[in-house]
Amino acid sequence: MFNGIYNIISQCLSSSTSTLSHARQAHAHILKLNLYGDTYITSRLLSHYANNFCFSQVTNLVLHFFPYPTLPSFTTVINVFARSHQYDAVLRLFSLLGHKGLAPDGFLLPSAIKACTALQALKPGMQVHGYAFASGHALDSILASSLVHMYLKCESVGDAQRLFDEMPDRDVVVWSAMIAGYSRRGMVERAKEMFSEMRSEGVEPNLVSWNGMLGGFSNAGWHVEAVELFKTMMGEGFLPDGSTISCVLPALGQLEDGVAAKQVHGYVIKEGLGLDRFVVSALLDIYGKCGCTQEMLRVFDEVDQREVGSLNAFLNGLSRNGLIDTALEMFRKFLDEGVELNVVTWTSMISSCVQDGKDMEALELFREMQAHGVEPNAVTIPSLIPACGNISALRHGKQIHCFSLRKGIFDDVYVSSALIDMYAKCGRIQLSRLCFDKMLDPNLVSWNAVMKGYAMHGKAKETIEMFRMMQESGLEPDEISYTCVLYACAQNGLTEEGWQYFNSMSEEHGIEPKTEHYACMVTLLSRVGKLEEAYSLIKEMPFEPDACIWGALLSSCRVHHNLSLGETAAKKLFLLEPDNPGNYILLSNIYASKGMWDEVDRIRDVMKSKGLRKNPGYSWIEIGNKVHTLLAGDKSHPQMQDILAKLEKLSVEMKKCGHLPKTGFVLQDVEEQEKEQILCGHSEKLAVVLGLLNTSPGQPLQVIKNLRICGDCHAAIKFISSLEGREIFVRDTNRFHHFKDGVCSCGDHW
Repeated sequence: MFNGIYNIISQCLSSSTSTLSHARQAHAHILKLNLYGDTYITSRLLSHYANNFCFSQVTNLVLHFFPYPTLPSFTTVINVFARSHQYDAVLRLFSLLGHKGLAPDGFLLPSAIKACTALQALKPGMQVHGYAFASGHALDSILASSLVHMYLKCESVGDAQRLFDEMPDRDVVVWSAMIAGYSRRGMVERAKEMFSEMRSEGVEPNLVSWNGMLGGFSNAGWHVEAVELFKTMMGEGFLPDGSTISCVLPALGQLEDGVAAKQVHGYVIKEGLGLDRFVVSALLDIYGKCGCTQEMLRVFDEVDQREVGSLNAFLNGLSRNGLIDTALEMFRKFLDEGVELNVVTWTSMISSCVQDGKDMEALELFREMQAHGVEPNAVTIPSLIPACGNISALRHGKQIHCFSLRKGIFDDVYVSSALIDMYAKCGRIQLSRLCFDKMLDPNLVSWNAVMKGYAMHGKAKETIEMFRMMQESGLEPDEISYTCVLYACAQNGLTEEGWQYFNSMSEEHGIEPKTEHYACMVTLLSRVGKLEEAYSLIKEMPFEPDACIWGALLSSCRVHHNLSLGETAAKKLFLLEPDNPGNYILLSNIYASKGMWDEVDRIRDVMKSKGLRKNPGYSWIEIGNKVHTLLAGDKSHPQMQDILAKLEKLSVEMKKCGHLPKTGFVLQDVEEQEKEQILCGHSEKLAVVLGLLNTSPGQPLQVIKNLRICGDCHAAIKFISSLEGREIFVRDTNRFHHFKDGVCSCGDHW
């Protein structure tokens, strides 16, 4: 009977048609008969489990049941796992050798080194090196070459160099590996030295040698050196292959050298390299970066087998060149055709939509992405979060925050920084600070994000305090840090503090003030009425003032009704931005405030002749899971009748309390009654009232406006906050206004 069962076990493990089920059947018989001491049977069982990737069974057998496992059985199993890229399993099994009294040999060590290389596991790699050295196998040139590769992959170039120096026989492969290793780290001169040493020792470089150095230079950001190396390679008679082309094109793309790109493309066509998917992706990418959209479209149309890499490069190229609508159309087409798009594709489209101001589309794409079973990653989330901040969609932002927590990516510094910025833009600066405080190791981006949030909310004291704390943490402020603190000073009229920080930039940190810093100072001086001082600062600037500088002055001239300086600033802006309607409107407003209606008509005629129209004022408010957009004067919203009726009631209550409409903010030559009607149509008022009608009493309201809030709306919303008992957050293009109990956080200074 025993022999019969033994034969059954042997057949289950020996047949070429044996399955995992057969192996488990044999295992059951082995358990029953206690045959673990049979080396032949146990080795076969291990092999079957290994071939079926049953790591837990293999480990269990080796650790607990095999009394005398053999090195060949270990080698068979480990090599199977190595060929199947199960590198964690390889190292776990390798670590069991010592427990079983076995020493690795030359057949087993290469698989262990391969696993360490793939996992970039330096410490286990050094242990394997120790085994090889103690056993004498390290003298084998192939094994030594594998160890050099391992050290380079683990970013331990010093260990790689020491081992390389000890090798008696160094072929072109190991030389090329060392050269590529130095190239990837941007150590250009050392890579060139190694290249020269290789030749001096009689080892001639091959195409792999050139490609390794070229790819290293390109990836390390040494784009000019990569292009020069490519020319040298061609000059020495080495013909580039697909790898060469896919290495040099990204370098040309960073240099935006469209002419050279077309020359390389010609070579690709001549040598028939157009079927290489990496070459295709690189061509699409460089034409996109160089603005050669027609060439990019031609390359894409000529591709027969489109894979996701080329699709991503194509969509990125369209978006980068302002063709986001075309990119979205093509993206939808690929989806309809059943093309399997990856997380890079979805993330790229989401990011492109956000950058193009298509925030609602970005949020919709995120929902679709998950519906298609594509898992967002730590790049997707910080790409999407700004969309929530841009349209003040707090509920959506909180949902994405929860998603990042569930997926364990909140600790990513870029995700946390994006959340800080989002909460600040949604009016919840306290949540912004909470996110910051929960960060384990905030970087400069994080500090700048929270300072920017405080500055946006007009909290100069907190901004300055964070600036101080950042420096005490050991981080040096950068240009953005100073922009934040100067902006905060400008919002609060802190002239003395503003000058102090402005001067300390260059004196203490060697940061020369740029346009944005001068713009903050011009705004600061202008807002406190020091327009002449602001104008003097502009004239003293070490570079030519741009539209940002003159725009800051013109905006303040509008507030202080300074006609002469306003005209000076406007003339500069008309030259710098002849097609920006906002500048004409600001000057027109100054004329209107002084009753100079002929000049107002003249500006209107100039705009008409140029085909310019005033940017319409519109506001957003998030109610439930929907973001509503209201346009000034537009009556298309389905609840408009209710909104206007509620506004009329509020207007009556305001007048009873002595609050009259500030008709001076209607800069049109019309009757007072018509001016009152115009004021009622301002988008921020409409949005606030829509919120009152559709939310519970006492619930905070959040409104965002695309222009600066007008004085009448500001006064009206202060009254509404008191009458209705609501906290109302309004974000305009300048800052945040937090209305509560009839008072605004800006102190009526904006």
